[in-house]
Amino acid sequence: MITLENVHKSFGPKQVLRGVDLTIPKGESMVIIGGSGTGKSVALKCVLGLITPDQGRILVDGQDAARAERDAFLARFGMLFQGGALFDSLSVWQNVAFRLLRGSLKRPKAEAREIAIEKLRRVGLTPDVADLFPSELSGGMQKRVGLARAIAAEPEIIFFDEPTTGLDPIMSGVINDLIREIVVEMGATAMTITHDMTSVRAIADKVAMLHDGVIKWTGPVAQLDSSGDPHLDQFIHGRAEGPIAAVR
Repeated sequence: MITLENVHKSFGPKQVLRGVDLTIPKGESMVIIGGSGTGKSVALKCVLGLITPDQGRILVDGQDAARAERDAFLARFGMLFQGGALFDSLSVWQNVAFRLLRGSLKRPKAEAREIAIEKLRRVGLTPDVADLFPSELSGGMQKRVGLARAIAAEPEIIFFDEPTTGLDPIMSGVINDLIREIVVEMGATAMTITHDMTSVRAIADKVAMLHDGVIKWTGPVAQLDSSGDPHLDQFIHGRAEGPIAAVR
């Protein structure tokens, strides 16, 4: 479903991506791990077309992402943002139905509200939450609303950007379980970026380790602990000593 071929991206003299090659099969959940500043978010933004690579090619379902018609292309995606990214001035249901109230996916207001309430139920929130505002919700509830918004338009591909950041361990587990259930239920292709190894083990089919601008290792999540790759081994066990230098 998603293919990155020799993708490079620099910002001034700083080379962030130095030839990323990665394939995400249709219906699979791929989690990209790596330290802060290794280019995980840049890779995701390249797939979405928010950043243009300097070199290389990105294909989505066989279509060149750089040449795709933007509205139709973006309609295939859903996204759960790291900080929730809810609109403070909109009610919860309007946040969930944001894409259904405008653009090519526009639905009648009553229908959009009904879909929003259905998606809120899917993530464990009751209909009475629909008319609240984000400021009235806990961090965990905001994350659930963000997840409901990500799936509201029934996307084929869903991106998760650090889905458990800022949550306590119990709520992180709830969100991880919801993500796994929803991705399987929808048959969606998922691309997640995180450094939370609990999330990795809960939601991944396959894992890719991004370091120094390239994919150092990729394989099934079941092989994480027996990969034999020194970069991956150091990262998943949080060791200070190893080929990945700690930033001082």
